Amino acid sequence: MDQLTLHDLQCYLALKYKKRGTSAALFMKLVEEIGEVAEVLNQLEGRKANTANASLEKELVDVIHYVVAIASINNIDLTKSIIEKDKQASVKYNQSPNLAEFLVALKK
Repeated sequence: MDQLTLHDLQCYLALKYKKRGTSAALFMKLVEEIGEVAEVLNQLEGRKANTANASLEKELVDVIHYVVAIASINNIDLTKSIIEKDKQASVKYNQSPNLAEFLVALKK
């Protein structure tokens, strides 16, 4: 299988939703998908009868799809934003390594 980067996915979704996607419409789809994740988790943890062929994997992919699509049509570089947000959280919660440090160590 081919490697997929977050940047690749953002470029693809920006193209896909360029003319027909609005942040509000994509957000409403995201909320739907989060509800579907909740349904699957309830089924998997026995709080709800398993009424369908529930797939946590598929529902999580849908959530990621819409989050990345919203970022893409708003020209947000998620890779940069995730790394920066993690640096801030690492300082706030006194955690080490941060994501940037982890990535450097991973490449060694």
